[in-house]
Amino acid sequence: GLTGTAYFDARWPQPEKKKKLQGYALYDNAIHEAARNTKAVLPTILDEQDSLFAAGEASNAALYCGWYSLAKYVDAFEWQQGAVAYHIASAECSTLKKKGSSVWCKRLLEDGVAATIGPVGEPYVQAFPFPQIFFGLLLDGDFTLVEAYSLSLPFISWKMVLVGDPLYQPFRTRGVLP
Repeated sequence: GLTGTAYFDARWPQPEKKKKLQGYALYDNAIHEAARNTKAVLPTILDEQDSLFAAGEASNAALYCGWYSLAKYVDAFEWQQGAVAYHIASAECSTLKKKGSSVWCKRLLEDGVAATIGPVGEPYVQAFPFPQIFFGLLLDGDFTLVEAYSLSLPFISWKMVLVGDPLYQPFRTRGVLP
């Protein structure tokens, strides 16, 4: 099973009132919820500052979700074998082969992540998988990568791409969530 630290990079403190959250506030809150849920399983670091994790700041990284640094990957992570990560920003999977590209999907894979998610164009934030659902299903241990991805999508988008072994189950042997 996958071990290490989970890193979640929200942009703001979690709001107290959550009834009418939309757009960026909805997804920022979802990152907070993913961090809260993951704490029961893995050491978890939640950053709720406007800045991203800094270069070299995140060692032993197993999971990551954060946002918004458009096509400007930050090499903050030392990835564990089998790590799963995604960055919420437009067009982050627009190329996996272009030399010199710094889109997040390409760079995450080059740096050792086993699976990532990203859009090939402008999907709008509401097309991304909800972090608390996606990571929750992975941590459950009963769902494959593609099942967690499919079940966490708010709707089917022609812009979103899952890169990784669809049958990967990083927590299969753990059945970790209560």
